[in-house]
Amino acid sequence: MRHLGRVEYEPTWRAMQAFTAARQADTPDEIWLLEHPPVYTQGQAGKPEHLIASTPIPVVPIDRGGQITYHGPGQVVAYVLVDLRRRGYGIRELVSRMEQAAIDLLAAQGVTAERRSGAPGVYVNGAKIAALGLRVKHGCTYHGLALNVDMDLTPFAAINPCGYPGLAVTDCGRLGAALTLAEAGQALVEALRYRVGQPGADVSAV
Repeated sequence: MRHLGRVEYEPTWRAMQAFTAARQADTPDEIWLLEHPPVYTQGQAGKPEHLIASTPIPVVPIDRGGQITYHGPGQVVAYVLVDLRRRGYGIRELVSRMEQAAIDLLAAQGVTAERRSGAPGVYVNGAKIAALGLRVKHGCTYHGLALNVDMDLTPFAAINPCGYPGLAVTDCGRLGAALTLAEAGQALVEALRYRVGQPGADVSAV
């Protein structure tokens, strides 16, 4: 696992691309744990009209699936770089396993979370608390999961989060789950290792 701290979005994205392009059959899978300065990322299916207000926050068009979302301080991001061919399951199952990792983490804090059909991510009482987006290249994934821990949610008001007008957004702090960013990050990595790690190579080693 790589603890990267707070890092700019675009260089981190380019590093994920480079890591994936250079992978060999025996390259260990990795989880990158980090936080980003304020940035909107626009997925491949993204439509400009989902940015509904002008802000000074940069918008970066990227190569994951999905629409527009926001990353910023107080949100823990886990990028999941795995070889699906070696793991023996596909992208849909990986998405489900990653969602379950966030659901597990929240359950341990007394918060009941759920999936929403056709809308990847994790929700609590209809409000989104974790966003998920991936890219698969040559059977290997990058991008990952962003969990709102304790953040300023105001920038979400300038977008239709993940392409859904009026979608409410929340975070752990507002739900009474008093986690620091470091605690949430460690718990998320442990949950991802457990859910993503079988079958195939052991992500607990990264």
